[in-house]
Amino acid sequence: MRWLIDGMNVIGTRPDAWWKDRHGAMVRLVDQLERWVATSGEDVTVVFERPPSPPIPSPVIEVAHAPRPRRDSADDEIVRRLADDPAPAEVRVVTSDRWLADRVRAAGATVEPAAAFRERIESG
Repeated sequence: MRWLIDGMNVIGTRPDAWWKDRHGAMVRLVDQLERWVATSGEDVTVVFERPPSPPIPSPVIEVAHAPRPRRDSADDEIVRRLADDPAPAEVRVVTSDRWLADRVRAAGATVEPAAAFRERIESG
């Protein structure tokens, strides 16, 4: 299974004041994803609306962003990646955005709600 993750959607599942340190929240999510991938072996890409600044390097997962930051640009980037994927049925998208979920299903991929996914990666 390949995973495309709507990064800020997962971060936003907890009102833990992440908005006060957006970059720190992104770093924490990437760290959680790296630990999860180390045990699960999954193929993970996390997509943000804008490039993290400073960049967040990862030798384990792909940290991606939309080409032009704006509202919902990560959603559009996820849909673009699905459209370019030769096997979208092998992709699971993590989001709780209903509009994105509808587009993902129309492209042939499956959806996992962001809160359920966050529980998955936190439980190991």
